[in-house]
Amino acid sequence: MNYLTLSTELLILLSVRSWLVHGASSQLTYKVTDPITGNPLQCDRCPPGTFLRASCSSIKKSECAPCPQDSFTELWNYMGRCLRCGVCGRNQVVKKGCTANSDCQCECKEGYFYHQDYDMCVRHSECPSGQGVLTKGTAERDTVCSVCSEDTFSDISSTHHNCTQHKSCSDAGLQLVLRGSSWHDSMCANCQQLKDGAEYLKEIIPSFFIHHKMNIKRLRRIVLRLPSEDGKKPRESLELNFSELHSRICSWVSSATAAQIQQLPAIVNKTGETTASEKLQHKLNSIETHLTEHCHSKIYSNVIES
Repeated sequence: MNYLTLSTELLILLSVRSWLVHGASSQLTYKVTDPITGNPLQCDRCPPGTFLRASCSSIKKSECAPCPQDSFTELWNYMGRCLRCGVCGRNQVVKKGCTANSDCQCECKEGYFYHQDYDMCVRHSECPSGQGVLTKGTAERDTVCSVCSEDTFSDISSTHHNCTQHKSCSDAGLQLVLRGSSWHDSMCANCQQLKDGAEYLKEIIPSFFIHHKMNIKRLRRIVLRLPSEDGKKPRESLELNFSELHSRICSWVSSATAAQIQQLPAIVNKTGETTASEKLQHKLNSIETHLTEHCHSKIYSNVIES
């Protein structure tokens, strides 16, 4: 039994060795007809990085020549010329340059990754507000996002921004007037220097419009209706894209009065964004309630005590 097993193993080993010898040999030669004698002939192939300038005969060996610049051969060959070096495609950069014995290697440029379904490099996904980057995108993989955990937030769309910890009002000696959410920070007030509730709401209005995605036509109508001191309506708002519209809102918020901010929920409602309008009004109501409960009552108590 042991003898049979040993014989079988020996037979397999000899077969593998024979395949390796003859297989390797066939890779290094090719068959031709001798132009002088007319007899079959085995010619040597050319090594990688070269090409066959002239075939062998009964009186001379194969003549190989180096690949010219911007061309290559990766295998033993008997080609009459080298292959042209490849060119990186759209949104790709050279990872490794072309050499005489290897083609160039490409990879997606910064900010892009290879998408197998499209067979091309596409831009990394942005994590929307309310989510942070769990894993940054690479040339091979897209961005991985994660919803901000409790007590953290993200108020921008980004391919690299992580969720940020909500600020602590008490640590700064301030009063919490609006608890932070996944898309905006906590809002604090100094009860000794109170402002109108709408003034505090200003802090999150730009983030509000980024987080609550709206149809561009409705967003244009909102921008068109924003109240201004001179009463003029900027008609060019009808042509602005999303980025320009958000920029216009930020600019308006920075100069708007408390009375104008108070009008915003109603303006949003008139464009058909009822849910967004209600959420914005709810934020404003929460701020004013907290100001009344915590700051006004504290001021009143201080007055009584004095």
